[in-house]
Amino acid sequence: MWPDRRIIDLFKTEFPIVQAPMAGIMDAELVIAAAQGGALGSLPCAMFTAEKAREQVNIIRQRVSAPVNMNFFCHKTVDADPAREAGWKARLGAYYKELGIDPAAPISAANRAPFDEAVCAVVEELRPKVVSFHFGLPDAALVKRVKAAGAIVMSSATIVKEAIWLEENGADVIIAQGAEAGGHRGMFLTDNISEQPGTFALVPQVVDAVKVPVIAAGGIADGRGIAAAFALGASGVQIGSAYLRCPESKVSGPVRAALAQAHDDSTVITNVMTGRPARGVANRVMREVGPISPDAPAFPHAATALGPLKAAAEKLGKVDFTNLWAGQAIRLGREMPAAELTRSLAGAALARLAALGG
Repeated sequence: MWPDRRIIDLFKTEFPIVQAPMAGIMDAELVIAAAQGGALGSLPCAMFTAEKAREQVNIIRQRVSAPVNMNFFCHKTVDADPAREAGWKARLGAYYKELGIDPAAPISAANRAPFDEAVCAVVEELRPKVVSFHFGLPDAALVKRVKAAGAIVMSSATIVKEAIWLEENGADVIIAQGAEAGGHRGMFLTDNISEQPGTFALVPQVVDAVKVPVIAAGGIADGRGIAAAFALGASGVQIGSAYLRCPESKVSGPVRAALAQAHDDSTVITNVMTGRPARGVANRVMREVGPISPDAPAFPHAATALGPLKAAAEKLGKVDFTNLWAGQAIRLGREMPAAELTRSLAGAALARLAALGG
């Protein structure tokens, strides 16, 4: 019934749908629910310790026998620059004063570590069906170890050049991430966000440029979007924002309300929250300091000074300093259990594909 079954056959899932890994706002519960609905569930491990990643995968496997995708960041680490971080904290000083926070108090550093040998050892131990990366791929030796553990490797490309590089360096599947997508841009061969194509422009060009299956991501939140991705040559889709308001996601009440009120023009690409470009619903600090600020320290250090502000504002029920990562199709999200949503998305896509075929 699907025009391209390569992803279904590769991942051994019921549907060619990948539930996007969304670090910080989900855990095993959403993975389990999406898998129960027939999608490939993705566990975001970028902010987990090795022990936490192991614990979460074991929870998933106790509940479902479905394949699981473990997702990691593989950015090049940049040391903290004390002078730049001090300048950034000074830039945020008025907010510290407003919320009654002592700017001299010690702050926990932002935790977003790249894939390394210790985490690779956990992958070798757990042997997930899929391992996905954001910001390129780790060192060739680590990729080789992941593949030797039996995992399918996939990563995100934001331009055709990145897709070709990923295929040449061992990716078995490429996620074509259009500019509409929520969260961090997966870019690694460019830092020019103004040049990133939208999903409809990117997917067919990536499909033409590589031989491996291509998964479309960005602005896909209903059956129409899924059908369109297949019409462009994709073998599957990755969907994130549509799952944000599911009961299994860990977004707080205020964040859930902000997402529910978002419109097609509510999201912006910003570097203010982490130091790396990411799309989210605009909040106070994005609007007043950014959305793009030359003062923001390199990823992930911009998030460090925002930590106390985020915590203090959230206690007041405000999301002024909270990451509201979401794509441009956030308005199409629905409040329903993730398994039910997955089946609804697949059913609507198949109906649309059948109508187009007729």
